[in-house]
Amino acid sequence: MTDEDGVLNPDLVTPARTSTDLDPWPVATLGQKLKDYIARLGTVWIEGEISQLSNKGTSFFADIKDLKLEARVSVHSWNPGSLPKDLKVGDRVIALVKPEFWPKSGKLSLNVFEIRKVGLGDLLERIERLRQLFISEGLTDPARKQDLPFLPNCIGLITGKDSDAEKDVLQNVSRRWSEAKFRVINTKVQGDAAAAEVIAAVKTLDDDPEVDVIVIARGGGAFMDLVVFSDEALCRAVAACQTPVVSAIGHEADSPLLDIVADVRASTPTDAAKLVVPDVALERSRIQEALARMLTRISQFISTQSDLIAQLRSRPMLANPFGFIDDQSVELDRERNAVRVAINLTLERAAAELSSQTQVLRSLSPQSTLDRGYSVVRDDKGHVLGDAAKIKAGQKLKIRLAKGEIDATADKN
Repeated sequence: MTDEDGVLNPDLVTPARTSTDLDPWPVATLGQKLKDYIARLGTVWIEGEISQLSNKGTSFFADIKDLKLEARVSVHSWNPGSLPKDLKVGDRVIALVKPEFWPKSGKLSLNVFEIRKVGLGDLLERIERLRQLFISEGLTDPARKQDLPFLPNCIGLITGKDSDAEKDVLQNVSRRWSEAKFRVINTKVQGDAAAAEVIAAVKTLDDDPEVDVIVIARGGGAFMDLVVFSDEALCRAVAACQTPVVSAIGHEADSPLLDIVADVRASTPTDAAKLVVPDVALERSRIQEALARMLTRISQFISTQSDLIAQLRSRPMLANPFGFIDDQSVELDRERNAVRVAINLTLERAAAELSSQTQVLRSLSPQSTLDRGYSVVRDDKGHVLGDAAKIKAGQKLKIRLAKGEIDATADKN
C-alpha cells in the first residue's frame, strides 16, 4: 500500500466503486479519496481572527477563528520569512492557504502561503463595495422605506445592556409619551459575535405582533467598534423586516451601512426617541390651537349667516310672503276655470264626433243590410255563395237572416 518512504502509493490501493457491508472500502481507499478531493480545492482565501500564534523563526503555527461562528482552523508554514513579522493574537487577517489531507495519519493540514492584516483601508473598501451592491439591489430605495407609526403600541429596542444608548431612548421616550411600552433585547454591540446576536434580536422583534417599530441603538464609538453595523447579513435582515426599523448608531462622520437600509436613520439614540413617539405636551398644544381655530371659524360662520338672514328678511318677498301667495291663488283660480271650460268644450266636440262616426259605422255594417231583409247564403264549409249557377242540386246550405240562421237544401239548379 505504501512505498519505501512510507508515502501512500495510489497504484497499490484497490479501487472500489461502491462501499457495502459485504464489500467495504479499505481505510487506505477512503483516505486516498479524501486526499484527492481536498487536493482539487487548490488554494483558497480565508478570513478570520488569530486566536493562537507560534512563530519560532523556522516554523509558523497559528489558529484562525471565524469572525461570527464557533469555528477555527490551524495553519502552518515552513517559510515564515514570507509572512508579516508583526502578527499577534486578535489580529483580523485574510490568508491564502492550501488544504492537504495525509491518509497515513488521517490528519488535515493547512499550509499558509500569505497572510494579510485587514486594515482600515481594506474595511472601508469592502464596506463601499457592499454599499454599491445594496444600492444596485434597491435596498436603499426610498420607495421601499416604511413609514413610522404615529403612536406605536410597543417599541422594540435592541442595544447594549445598561448602555447610555438604552437609557437615552427609554428616558426620552417616557418624557414625550409616558404610556409608551417597550420590549428591550440586550445584545453585544461590537465584536465578532455582535452581528449574530443583533440579527437574532431583529428577527425576534419582527415576529412579535405587539411590536410596531424597532430601534437599534448604540451611542457612537470608534469606526472599528461600529463595523458590526455594516455586516452584510445584519443589513439584509433589517431590509427584510416587515416592521419599520430605526437605525440610531450615533456616528455622523462614517455612518454604517445599517443607516442606509433601515427605514429611518436617527443621528443619535435621543433623536430616535423623538422620531418614534410624539411629544404629548406638543400634541396637546396643537390640539388647543386647532380647537381655538375651529371655534373662531364657527363664530365667523354664524356671524356671516346672521347677516345674510337679516338681509333676506328685509326683502319684500319675505316681508309679506302671504301677499305673493294671495296673488298666485287668484291667478290659479283663473287658470283653473279656463282649463275647466276648455275641457268641457273639448268633451262636447268629441261626443258629437263619436255620434257621427257611430252612425256611419252602423250604415256600413253587414248587420244593417240583413236588417233591411237581405240574407247571406253559405255552403257547408262556410263559403259565402253569390252565384246560383254554382249551386248543385241537393247541396247543403246555411242561410243567415237578420236574426238567426237556417239550414236548407238546394232543390235544383
